[in-house]
Amino acid sequence: MSTPDEMDLKILELLEKDGRMAFTDIGRELGVNEATVRKRVLGLQGRGVIKKFSVVVDHAKLGMNTVAIVGIEADPAKLLNIAQKLCDFKELKCVATSTGDHMIMIEVWTRNGQELAKLISDKIGEIDGVKRICPALILEKLKD
Repeated sequence: MSTPDEMDLKILELLEKDGRMAFTDIGRELGVNEATVRKRVLGLQGRGVIKKFSVVVDHAKLGMNTVAIVGIEADPAKLLNIAQKLCDFKELKCVATSTGDHMIMIEVWTRNGQELAKLISDKIGEIDGVKRICPALILEKLKD
């Protein structure tokens, strides 16, 4: 698999800013034709550099006003099983295994603190092998 060159990196930068940007507009900005951009984007997709195109939603505008990063300590023998179960919760926007103080880190979006507390105690806390849950509320995201 070849490493993206300078042109690929410029295309990726533009698509990260606006994933709906037309190939003709990208080509105009970079001084190449639409076919060149299309071929390169398809190549980046084929090599797995571009995993998918998606929509970024402002969850606060949907009423999801409480965001927390939650660390979870787990029974090591049950770590992957717990992480897989967490992936099924619609309120969790990110689930990752990690090193350091917590074995699993999750990003949670709920409407309010009560929903967050209920999710933590009634759902996450009831998963077999979860030892400790350490939530930290996000006050303001400065960079996303």
